[in-house]
Amino acid sequence: QVQLVESGGGLVQPGGSLRLSCAASGRTFSSYRMGWFRQAPGKERDFIAAIDWSGGSTYYADSVKGRFTISRDSAKNTVYLQMNSLNPEDTAVYYCAADAKKGVIVTDPLRYDYWGRGTQVSASS
Repeated sequence: QVQLVESGGGLVQPGGSLRLSCAASGRTFSSYRMGWFRQAPGKERDFIAAIDWSGGSTYYADSVKGRFTISRDSAKNTVYLQMNSLNPEDTAVYYCAADAKKGVIVTDPLRYDYWGRGTQVSASS
């Protein structure tokens, strides 16, 4: 069993930055692919970014490419999402997720096995 806890959300002005953290429990965290998703009110949960078990392979949604960076520190059982140049369209609840199955990075939220409770990110003046 894996438990995921997100932190680092908040309110920033457009153009600002935030770094989200996702702390994981469980011995096998280092073998899981990790992803970040977001969900705005009245919308579906959308894929943002994912990273493989080694940290050597990452994948991003076009909407955040060049602005967001995903990374992981397996020694700390933590995954990060650095978010720069935030704009009002980035406002959503951000979720961390873990994919325990073998294979390539996937973007379908239904493929992920474990989820955190989310953290609110708001970009507004």
